[in-house]
Amino acid sequence: MRISIDGELCIGAGQCALTSPDVFTQDDDGFGMVVPDQDRGGGGPLVREAARACPVRAISVEG
Repeated sequence: MRISIDGELCIGAGQCALTSPDVFTQDDDGFGMVVPDQDRGGGGPLVREAARACPVRAISVEG
């Protein structure tokens, strides 16, 4: 599974970090980011749920 966040789209809603905190976090400015070393790991159903919860569809999940 490949997971990424488009920094150009992210508005910092934080739904990703709330839904799947083991894979997503927020930077110092509140924008979403993938936890280091989690961008190619497993993620399970919560990663896909976090992608669906993103109000601007900034999260990509492939695989």
